[in-house]
Amino acid sequence: MALSGETGPAVTAALTSLADAPQVIAHHGPYRVVYADLTTRDSVSSPVVVQGFAETPGAVNRPLVTSGQWVRSGGTVLERGFATALGVGVGDHVTIASRSYPVVGIAVTAATSIYPWAAQIGPYGGPSDYSGLAWMTRSDARTLASSHNLPVTMALDLKLRDPAATQAFRDAHRLASLRVNFHSWQFTAKQDMVILRNSQPILVAGSWLLSFLAITGVAALAAGRAVEQTRRAGLLKAVGATPGLIATVLLTEYLALALAGDALGLTIARLTVPAAASPTASRIGAAGLTGGTVATATVLAVAVAVLSTLSPTLRAMRTATVTALTATAHQPRHRPWLTALSALLPTPLLLGLRLTARRPGRAVLQACSTATTVIAIVALLTLHAQPERGYGLDGSSVLPNLRGIHDRRLMVAVTVLLIAVAVVNTLTFTWTTAIEARANMAIARTLGATPGQISAGLSVAQLLPALPGAVIGVPVGIGLLSLFAARNSAEPPSSWLLGAALATLLVTAALTALPARLAARRPVAQTLSAEAA
Repeated sequence: MALSGETGPAVTAALTSLADAPQVIAHHGPYRVVYADLTTRDSVSSPVVVQGFAETPGAVNRPLVTSGQWVRSGGTVLERGFATALGVGVGDHVTIASRSYPVVGIAVTAATSIYPWAAQIGPYGGPSDYSGLAWMTRSDARTLASSHNLPVTMALDLKLRDPAATQAFRDAHRLASLRVNFHSWQFTAKQDMVILRNSQPILVAGSWLLSFLAITGVAALAAGRAVEQTRRAGLLKAVGATPGLIATVLLTEYLALALAGDALGLTIARLTVPAAASPTASRIGAAGLTGGTVATATVLAVAVAVLSTLSPTLRAMRTATVTALTATAHQPRHRPWLTALSALLPTPLLLGLRLTARRPGRAVLQACSTATTVIAIVALLTLHAQPERGYGLDGSSVLPNLRGIHDRRLMVAVTVLLIAVAVVNTLTFTWTTAIEARANMAIARTLGATPGQISAGLSVAQLLPALPGAVIGVPVGIGLLSLFAARNSAEPPSSWLLGAALATLLVTAALTALPARLAARRPVAQTLSAEAA
């Protein structure tokens, strides 16, 4: 597309001469592009560029009418993304430069950038602003410009014999006497991607955080089932199973769950990808999952399951048969200094501290899980704190910033997923700890601890590592965001960040209450009898 901010016979002749170049095999125009303001019946106002087209589409730049009909005298056709943002359709009336026009059709085009970058260049060749696109007949566009003395740009659409030679064509046809802006299809495609520019870091960083939480949760689940796996391995060895068969049996349950989760995730992704890839209705075509994406997701799901459960599986395979058949819960090492220190604490804190100290690796995983969740919440709060200029007239927010809305929705979706996985992890951590500590908690009850103190101790065991995780997550989240944020980005209020950390701790406490309560209500005699057996 060749555009000139100047008008007149000389400009028209100069642009027409470009169509005679040997590299050009088809053209459309020159035609007028009129800059005006549009207002709907609901008083929604926006800048608009009106392109004057023939009632019969030409050989190049043929907008696709999605509803209604193409331009006719006295009516206008609106670009679909623009019409969707305005909330108007065929049969509605819009006011352009103080004159009412019926909307006779809705169309999409690949010849100009998607909404809101339809202007290409600004009036008189200057900078452009957020604008929508409308089409009128040539005579209506001429009347609109002359009757209101509106700025006009002249445009010409060209189809080259070699689409890859756009830069060479531009260099060969720069006019010394006339300032012409050339917009190639490569430029238009790049400009269209601006609306998705922030989507990739959100999705990539979110996927890494989700992967980390998934590995953490599966590792905790596998560790909690280590004793059961060891006994199963002993039984298989006793009947003559080979190490390969034992590994297959132990890993199959996790692989089956991983593949089921992979299928569910791919199904959800297939349903949500069109919305994630189309923040504006200007987009043409459908977005879907490719075979490479499906294969990559499946491989990663299997890798998460294998890596998370490999260590407990190998440990079970290496355990002697007799030892495996009589395997009991992990016996912690005796630490006199810890005993002396914990004796001075209240009973719930004493129990929680001892449980945390006995499983330092799990405590680290819990802290990292909490930190990951807080990082996502900090990112979401930071994104919501950024000021944005709307697409309405003079930057009015009456037409919201679609790119900002899209980024916020993606961030909300990623954060919700992270929180959901973190909730599952917290419940898994609490229940696994309760199962492994049944004997110790039963002994504590025989020494006078109440079920409420046992329940509080199990909750404290999760809160102790969650506290440093929440504290660390805030500065780490701010630091990570600084790598992607613009120089003039705004920071969220400190009260928001403090509230996010406190809310995470409160939710953690609430989530641990139920499984801890259920575990504490198990009869003491039943627990000790099971352990003795």
